[in-house]
Amino acid sequence: MNHDTYPDSYIRGILNTVKTIAMVGASLNEVRPSYFAFKYLLERGYHMIPVNPGHAGKELLGQRIYARLADISEPIDMVDVFRPAVYAPGIVEEALKLAPRPQVIWMQLGIRNDEAAALAEANGIRVVMNRCPKIEYGRLSSEIAWMGVNTRTISAKKAVRTGGIQRLSLARSSVPGGLTSASERSQRDDSGV
Repeated sequence: MNHDTYPDSYIRGILNTVKTIAMVGASLNEVRPSYFAFKYLLERGYHMIPVNPGHAGKELLGQRIYARLADISEPIDMVDVFRPAVYAPGIVEEALKLAPRPQVIWMQLGIRNDEAAALAEANGIRVVMNRCPKIEYGRLSSEIAWMGVNTRTISAKKAVRTGGIQRLSLARSSVPGGLTSASERSQRDDSGV
């Protein structure tokens, strides 16, 4: 696997398959990136399990915090590593001792450890490095596009609301913007028609 670039189908496949995510390094501090990512994924329906030995026994957004992966009594589909790269091999080794083993080791933005990746892949575990599942989910579901980011299209056309909080599917393809009634009027006015 080339860990410099991932096909969208690889990332989408992971995010569509995993249900339970253990986030190693989850923080109770509301301004930390791990807090934002944890909250976002929890709100998208993933069963999130925070892992942080400094806060074991407390709760993060209603979810009990565990000291280590081995303390979690239920199967984990994905381990999201929010710790510096130097800790990744130890986290992978701990994940390999779980029964059943997780399907995925995901290392957050800025975290890359090829040794840990090789160990996980040698044991049949898929790996993602230097990516954020929150960002990838938003990009692939087109949620980021609501703000005009990553669409490669400039448009003032607002997303269609279906009532309540809109949730998009990862199976949905990104759709480029098109002509709006305002742009059509502008073109008619410019042409004198």
